[in-house]
Amino acid sequence: MAPAVPTTMDRPHFIGIGGAGMSGIAKILAQRGAAVAGSDAKESATAGALRELGATVHIGHAAGHLAEDASCVVVSSAIRADNPELAAAAERGIPVVHRSDALARLMDGLRPIAVAGTHGKTTTTSMLAVSLDALGLDPSYAIGGDLHGPGSNARHGGGEIFVAEADESDRSFHKYAPEVAIILNVELDHHANYASMDEIYESFETFVGRIRPGGTLVVSADQAGARELTARVSGRHDIEIVTYGEAEDADVRVLKVTPRGLASEVTVLLNGRMLTFAVSVPGRHYALNAVAALAAGVALGIPAHNLASALGKYTGVKRRLQLKGEANGVQVIDSYAHHPTEMTADLEAIRGAAAGSRVLVVFQPHLFSRTQELGTEMGQALALADASVVLDIYPAREDPIPGITSALIIDAAEKAGAGVRAEHDMAAVPDVVAGMARPGDLVLTMGAGDVTDLGPKILARLEN
Repeated sequence: MAPAVPTTMDRPHFIGIGGAGMSGIAKILAQRGAAVAGSDAKESATAGALRELGATVHIGHAAGHLAEDASCVVVSSAIRADNPELAAAAERGIPVVHRSDALARLMDGLRPIAVAGTHGKTTTTSMLAVSLDALGLDPSYAIGGDLHGPGSNARHGGGEIFVAEADESDRSFHKYAPEVAIILNVELDHHANYASMDEIYESFETFVGRIRPGGTLVVSADQAGARELTARVSGRHDIEIVTYGEAEDADVRVLKVTPRGLASEVTVLLNGRMLTFAVSVPGRHYALNAVAALAAGVALGIPAHNLASALGKYTGVKRRLQLKGEANGVQVIDSYAHHPTEMTADLEAIRGAAAGSRVLVVFQPHLFSRTQELGTEMGQALALADASVVLDIYPAREDPIPGITSALIIDAAEKAGAGVRAEHDMAAVPDVVAGMARPGDLVLTMGAGDVTDLGPKILARLEN
């Protein structure tokens, strides 16, 4: 079993402790008994949840926040070299640990399942965490989103399984050594770190190479990039490769996905037997995520029928087609989709559940580099909506790129026949949407930035 707290991590200081990945690691360490401290740019519910676990959370970044007895400083790739707390750590000789190394240490002595892919990681990791817990296996987990509320993105469990979201964006998933790895899809993204598909394939091949001998790779049989990756790693004979999907040659074959409103039912052929189970979120892509989770659990020796039943306990994760509420006959749903493939999948899922109702989208592009490379495809995806409002680009960790604005997306959307308008003032969006919406409509707030904050404001305006 895992040690209570890894050596040198008994008094960690997290820079950016409120982030999805960072807060999860901080939470697990706090639950294991470490004296956790850290800082974040602004106050949040996540910061409050960490304080409830005994962590010290400072707001703002300053050298004085770094305690004299800090045993290490944990950072993510988003932390800049000129951060005053990072500079103070260097001056004082305090070890600096990347988030991925810290997470890898937390998996020591356990049976890790690492979930990778360009899309769907958070949902699939969450499905596994919820279903394994429902079966009484008490897993530990670290997820890139909250299951039910602030702080529910991670937990230290008493069981032997650790489920982790494996981030390819900065190659940090090379640090893990899973017993079971899931690869949902392989596409070009994270353009600041990858220049070509060849680099993406090389990175995923390195990840596959980290699977423990005797372990299992669960990989999509449907997605072109995943199939290419499977061909590239098929020479590794010390692991089992299990493919899943609707393709006729899939080892775990999806025979049917039946929409059930904002849910679905999936039937699979597994080891020669048919199995049907419920998935409590809409869309074919979420059904396929559930099948990937099923295959991974079976690889660990969990009976398929038990796991299939437990997967029905999953009710969603924040920001993944999360119903925020309804006002005057208009439902408002929040979507984290920010890559064209994700946008298309979520819009198709909502279209399938809408039963003829109109679908309106408020989209906030995420990152200048992603917009530069994929802006045209984003605009084309918005053509699946009846009308869209496009906000300014959410920069996150990036500096602006000259000439790269939301206009790239709007132009592409208009060329694809979409009804779309620009809105530069987020405060005006609730009024704009209230002027567009009518009873029966579905409104999606879509993107990885602070567009998520608009859902309650839109509902309040619709109420009035």
